[in-house]
Amino acid sequence: MIHSLQFRLLLAFVLVILVAIGTVSIFVVRNTGSELEQFDIRAEQNQAARTEFLLSYYYSINNMSWDGVQTIVEQMGTTEGQHIVVTDATGIIVANSQGNSLGKQYHTTAPGIKLFLPSPPSWGGRPTSSSQETVIGTLYINPENARPALTKNLADTINRFLLWGGLLAIAIALVLTLVLSRRISSPVRALTMTARKLGQGDFSQRVPSKGKGEMAELAQAFNSMADDIERDEKLRQNLVADTAHELRTPLSNLRGYLEAIKDDVVKPDATTINSLYEEVTLLTRLVDDLQELALAEASELKLVMQAEDITGVIKQAVVSFQSQAVDKGISLRTDLPDKLPLCDIDSQRIAQILHNLISNAVTHTPREGNITISARESGNHIEVTVADTGEGIPAEELPNIFERFYRVDRSRSRRTGGSGLGLTIAKRLVEAHGGKISVQSEPGKGSRFTFTVPISSDLINS
Repeated sequence: MIHSLQFRLLLAFVLVILVAIGTVSIFVVRNTGSELEQFDIRAEQNQAARTEFLLSYYYSINNMSWDGVQTIVEQMGTTEGQHIVVTDATGIIVANSQGNSLGKQYHTTAPGIKLFLPSPPSWGGRPTSSSQETVIGTLYINPENARPALTKNLADTINRFLLWGGLLAIAIALVLTLVLSRRISSPVRALTMTARKLGQGDFSQRVPSKGKGEMAELAQAFNSMADDIERDEKLRQNLVADTAHELRTPLSNLRGYLEAIKDDVVKPDATTINSLYEEVTLLTRLVDDLQELALAEASELKLVMQAEDITGVIKQAVVSFQSQAVDKGISLRTDLPDKLPLCDIDSQRIAQILHNLISNAVTHTPREGNITISARESGNHIEVTVADTGEGIPAEELPNIFERFYRVDRSRSRRTGGSGLGLTIAKRLVEAHGGKISVQSEPGKGSRFTFTVPISSDLINS
């Protein structure tokens, strides 16, 4: 439970709310506390001034006497919620809002407010205190420091509201968590179930991807991965099946010849031995191609990279196919610039790539056709092209042309169409050099295979 997405979302919501409310509470109490205290002090000062004025005014209109002031002070104490003590000029208590110690000398260390005889009323106004020397008494408000803690009460009220607000927010967070977690965890659970089935071998499983956002992108990425896995699995199955098929034919022929010789049906003469040798050669070539392909796909091909003149490699490859092209009535020529920069290549592997591409071109180009091998500088690479005027490749076949054991013409045997690994090996060798290979073709007009190899790094850095 504690590891579930729903619980983690709830915990995250609660923590965020608590941190937010706690931070707000600290700032509210700290920043408003001083303001509230100043407000309380100003309110007390105003109240004291008002009380001072009323008492002085009462004394002046009461024939300069404090008689009857007790009733007024009790009302003030009750109304203001304060303890008020008034003494005359000699320090005798003349009024006490608590009604005790009247007529006694008042002893206290608390500061008092001197009461002066007010000046006569001005026009349209009320009598105001003045700083005359006539002291008529002293006013003491909360002499025991029993002032109500208004600021503390207000702060407690604010904290209480913040607490209730936090509890309400947590309750809302619970509801939101249930709703959001279901919307978020539902595609995650679907992804988990699909991944589990995919791991069990059901490669047809896909995750529904709706809408936009991270989850939709994740679903699309997962489906793309599943497509790649399904495709690789089919290729693996096809590889196993095709390998078994390609090996079965020469092995069956060898077995048939050997059984015939064993049963004295066929004599081990030169013709029979040549047939056996041909089958062994085909079988060896197929096994070598498979081994080389496995090394290339595992990135374990050992390349002897050095600065080479690719022009010489191209010309040598063309010479090796010249007699075969003449016998078939095909024009095999090169279109090379006078000088190309050196390339970082393994010349033997590049010759192998050219061999595979030219061999295919010769095989699929009819009599009186043309095959042209050209090269040119393109950025930091040399671009080599093998173009023919052969039968071409249908557009729907082009995406699969570099797959293992793939043949456009299914009727061709391994004797006339090769093992079906040549283009696959060529692609892996080009990629091992850090280049790319591509094909353009149109049925009836020919094909154009192009691959790139890097220019020598010494030339680029110079």
